[in-house]
Formats: sequence, structure tokens, C-alpha cells
Amino acid sequence: MPELTATASGTIDVGGAYTVPRLGFGAMRITGQGIWGPPADHDTALAVLRRAVELGVGFIDTADSYGPDVSEELIAEALSPYPDDVVIATKGGLLRDGPGLWRPDGRPEHLREACEGSLRRLGVEQIDVYQFHRPDPEVPFEESVGTLVELHDEGKIAHIGLSNVDVDQLDRALELTPIVSVQNRYNPSDRSSDDVLARTEERGIAFIPWAPIGGHEPGEGDALAAVADRHGVSPVQVAIAWLLARSSQMLPIPGTGSVEHLEDNVAAANLQLTDEDLQELG
Repeated sequence: MPELTATASGTIDVGGAYTVPRLGFGAMRITGQGIWGPPADHDTALAVLRRAVELGVGFIDTADSYGPDVSEELIAEALSPYPDDVVIATKGGLLRDGPGLWRPDGRPEHLREACEGSLRRLGVEQIDVYQFHRPDPEVPFEESVGTLVELHDEGKIAHIGLSNVDVDQLDRALELTPIVSVQNRYNPSDRSSDDVLARTEERGIAFIPWAPIGGHEPGEGDALAAVADRHGVSPVQVAIAWLLARSSQMLPIPGTGSVEHLEDNVAAANLQLTDEDLQELG
């Protein structure tokens, strides 16, 4: 039986500074229901993070809005001092008003405050990758990105990423600063960011798909289930393997609050889809 390790996914270069396995971990679901408040089981959340690193995960993605604050605090508790081969990426630019509620805030003063808060909670002097979580229609995009450039120049951010952007926004950001990652919704049933993925391939930018399995019951009644049945694996593993096969710039970050589910996700790194599988999945 193949070794259970994220390194089987191959590696990706992030910003010319980090080389990490192409299978990361998204730390959104280690918080409470509705991504609000603390997890139901604090010790389990810590165990998931530590197990992810044991399994070779080298890229952990979070945000100040997950909890809010809770995910970053748990990461620091579980993993600090951070291993040299683990990249911690976080995000700022969303406010929370309650469980399941999100709204953008791209004002420079908010982004600066958010970054300072993430530095404190993560217990670092510089954030490896800091991502603008969502463009704010009330704030000029260049003004928001420009604040991240200032924070980079001040040494508080090592590398800048974007999230939930279109091609035009990515191109506009690239006129201001190097961008090392783009995090958009992308999965077998939602490929609306195909054009953004193509641009990241052109520019050597890591593409981080959020909602990488497309829902709570991925594969139910569709091609994912058929392919999963052929291989004797879960539809979730097929969805992750499909993402890894889709592009060499893909860096999936499936998230979970369960060690068992984490191990199931990581097992996808060893799943080799056939040409027939890929044709069926489209």
C-alpha cells in the first residue's frame, strides 16, 4: 500500500521562495459551525493541524475571518514554532457579523489592522503569504492592493496573493506588484475561473482552489461517483486528484476538522486517474 503522504502530489514553486507539496491544507473548518467561534473539540482541531504536518503538508491556508481569529490562534498553538518547510498563508479583507455571514472591507486602514492582528495571532514577525480576501466594490482595487504592497515594503508580508478575483483584477494587481498565488472557487462542478487558471499558468502563479470538492456530498449521482467506484476510493479523493491532474499550477487545500477525513484527503495524492477517468470527468 502506498505511503500516506502529501509529497506524493509533487511540488509547486510559490513565489520563487517556497517549494511545497501540491496538496495543502485549508484551515477554515477547524473552527465552529458556520465558521464562527471555537471548534466543538479543541484538542481534535490541534490534532488535525499536527497530523497534516506529519503527513507532509507544507502549505497551510487560513484567514483572520475564520472564527474570526480562531483558526490563526489554533495554528499558532498547534504548530509554533513553525517548521522551516511549512508555509503559513493567511488573508484579510472580510468582516464577520455572525455564523455564515461575510462582507468585504478593502479599506487600507482595515487591511493594515487585519495584517497586524494576523501577525500577533500567528506569532510571527512576517507573514509568508498574505492574500487580499475579496475585492471591495466600495474601495478602488488598486488602493487595497497598494496597502499590501506597503505592508510588504515594511517587511510585514513576504509575498502577496489574491483571492476571489477575475482576470482583469489579476492583471491590474500584477501592474503594481508580483503576485504569488490566486485563490478562487474551483472544482469539477464549478470551472468558472478557467480563464483565471489559464492566466496563472502563463505567469507561473500558484492557483489555490477553494471549495475544491464542490460541496458537502461531492460525487453524488455524477461522474465523480462512477470514477470513485472504479478505484474503490471516495468521491472526495477523485475530486482532489482531478484538480491535481488539471494543472501543474494547482495547489488544492481541502479542509476538514477530522483527522480521519484529513487522511482520506491526503490519500488522493497517490490516486492516478486514467485517461478514461479524466474523459468521464470532463
